[in-house]
Amino acid sequence: MNSFEMDLKRAVCSVKFAAGVLLQLLILFQAGFASELFYISVPVVAAFPYASEWLTEYQSGFLKSYLPRSGRHSYIIGKFLACSFSGGLAEWLSCWLFQLCNKSDSKIELLLVFMSGMLWAGAAAVLAAWSGSRYIAYGGGFVLYYMLVILHERYFEEWYCLFPYEWLSPEHVWVFDRQGIVLLLSGLLLLLFCIYHTILWRDMEHV
Repeated sequence: MNSFEMDLKRAVCSVKFAAGVLLQLLILFQAGFASELFYISVPVVAAFPYASEWLTEYQSGFLKSYLPRSGRHSYIIGKFLACSFSGGLAEWLSCWLFQLCNKSDSKIELLLVFMSGMLWAGAAAVLAAWSGSRYIAYGGGFVLYYMLVILHERYFEEWYCLFPYEWLSPEHVWVFDRQGIVLLLSGLLLLLFCIYHTILWRDMEHV
């Protein structure tokens, strides 16, 4: 089993993943998909499954025995992809279950939900690696998210492409339609991975 498969299994089959899905479901049934409560919960819930796992392994000394078997590059890719994928899957699964139970709500675009979850989980992973703090990993994504919301609503209303709500439930016409949002989020995710790779590679030199 390679690094990504092992990390993904650990992320998805964890209590934190289940807690994230249950919390998001509770929010959806309480407030609905189009609510502000759901929108602002996405960066927090997406970080639940695996955002702080790198810190756990780094601080516990686990890396010293594991890195010689996996290699730095494979380890970093596995960690980032597992974190991003599990965060996106937690959002996707909760919205899919909500939609299944609430057939009248047909506005949920699950691909966009999945991609948004991936992006904010990836952002949480970067913040965890950069800060060395679990609190910043779980709360930093929310702060960035809310800053984008405030900037859009108060100063840059015409820049809808950088409005996080628009990524979940688009109200404007995008170039390439919904695929334009997917391309934007994929590009941002790739940028986050490059930052994550740089930080972890530097830190691993001291392991």
